[in-house]
Amino acid sequence: MKEYIMFAVLKTGGKQYKVASGDTLQVEKLAADAGETVQFNDILMLGGDKVTVGSPFVNGAAVQAEVVDQIKGDKVIHFVKRRRKHSSKRTKGHRQQLTLLRVTDILASGGDKSGVKAAIGAASIAAVAVATPKKVAKKAAPKAEAKADAQPKAEPKKAAPKAKKADAADDLTQISGVGPVIVKKLHDLGVTTFAQIAEWTAEDVAAMDEKLNFKGRIDRDDWIKQATELAKG
Repeated sequence: MKEYIMFAVLKTGGKQYKVASGDTLQVEKLAADAGETVQFNDILMLGGDKVTVGSPFVNGAAVQAEVVDQIKGDKVIHFVKRRRKHSSKRTKGHRQQLTLLRVTDILASGGDKSGVKAAIGAASIAAVAVATPKKVAKKAAPKAEAKADAQPKAEPKKAAPKAKKADAADDLTQISGVGPVIVKKLHDLGVTTFAQIAEWTAEDVAAMDEKLNFKGRIDRDDWIKQATELAKG
C-alpha cells in the first residue's frame, strides 16, 4: 500500500519550507533553467499517514519541483545615517535573485535513485568556482642528462712543483715583488734558487699561485723572466 504524503519540510539556501504537491514557492536562486525539473534531497520531515522526522534528514526522501522562472524579489532599501560622523548618510538598494518553483511530487523513499538533477544554489556553484584554483598542467620533470653532458668534476688540486736540490740558496728577494715573507713561504715549499723558478711551467705557476695565495702575481711581476736572467748571473 502506497504511503500518502500530505506535506514535506525541505531545506535550501539556509531556509526551511513546508510544501505540498502543487504548491508554488520562491527560493534563493538555483542553478537551473526554466522548464527543468530539480530535486531537493535535504528533507527534514514528512507528514501524512504518519509523521517522519529526519535526523537530521529523512533517508531516501525527496521533493521534486519544476522551475517556472528565474525572478527577482521586491526591492529592499537599506538606509544608514551616522549622526556623529558629520551627518553621514548612505542608501543602498537590493533585489534578491530568486527561483520560482512548482512542486510536482513528494517521495517518501527512492529519492536517491530517481536520477533527477539535484537542486543546487547558484551562489554555492560560484563560491566553489572562486575557491577552486585552475588546474595547472604538471610539467614533466626533465630527464637526467647523460654523464657526458654533466658538469665536469673539479680537477684535483695540483701539487706544488717538487724542489730541486741546490748547493746553495739564492737571494730570492732580488726578484721584484718577492719580499721576506714570500721568501719564507718559498723556502717552506722547497724553492730556494733562481734556477728552480726559471724552470717553472704554466702548471707549476698555477700550483704556486694557489699555495702562496696571491693568484696572478707571478705572471704580473714576471718572476720566471727575472729568475732566468738572475740565474745566468
